[in-house]
Amino acid sequence: MTGLREQQLIEAANLLLNARRNASPIAELPAELQPTTLDEAYFVQDAMAEAYETIGGWKVGAPTPEATPIFAPMPLAWIAPAGSVLSGKTWRYRGLEAEIAFLLGKDLPPRATPYTREEALAAIASCHPVIEILEAGLADPSAANRFSMIADMQMHGGFVYGPAFAGWESVDFTQEHVTLAVDGSIRVDRTGSNTSGDFLKLIPWLANEGASRTGGLKAGQWITTGSWTGNTLATATSDVDVRFGTVGRVTLTFA
Repeated sequence: MTGLREQQLIEAANLLLNARRNASPIAELPAELQPTTLDEAYFVQDAMAEAYETIGGWKVGAPTPEATPIFAPMPLAWIAPAGSVLSGKTWRYRGLEAEIAFLLGKDLPPRATPYTREEALAAIASCHPVIEILEAGLADPSAANRFSMIADMQMHGGFVYGPAFAGWESVDFTQEHVTLAVDGSIRVDRTGSNTSGDFLKLIPWLANEGASRTGGLKAGQWITTGSWTGNTLATATSDVDVRFGTVGRVTLTFA
């Protein structure tokens, strides 16, 4: 990547950051600033993440079981426990996704020999129901260039986690049921609906394929593994309640 191209992508990151901070979304990045490859989109993500300082984890997922996963950093400042009240002008889009996330108990540093599935899953300390909040500097991310949407932190805007569930290793996730309710009304009701299919494969994938970018996964980081419910929009005063049949419940409120 040339120096000029790096400067263009840094400018793209700054435009998206300003749009988020000021709640003044843009329709699209200027044509010359739009990422044209996944690597360029990741460059913008990483530039934006630096502005939010410490990384608290990673979101990783795939739109289908056959697709190559994509991932994005989750700033530590955006991570909060269940029952949190989210307020302020940065909550504009208020997209919601019910997910299952894992808290790492051991480091998975980069290494020449790929981690096996068993090694990667053994690094997990706990399993949790979570809500990922989607936000964007783009007014309508679905109408923007796909690489622009990915560059914009892959729409990551927040992460609220519920209590740990013991015994997750024995859960048949193909039969796991989930509901997502907004203001007491169930908006999504699905079973075995993670878009990646076997979503546990995302942990070793991130440890191996993502290592050059993550610098290795670290104890205390969260890994959230993709949507079970699609994108559901809330309002400025919504109560949100996600319930997994086995893994548990997580709530939040916008105010």
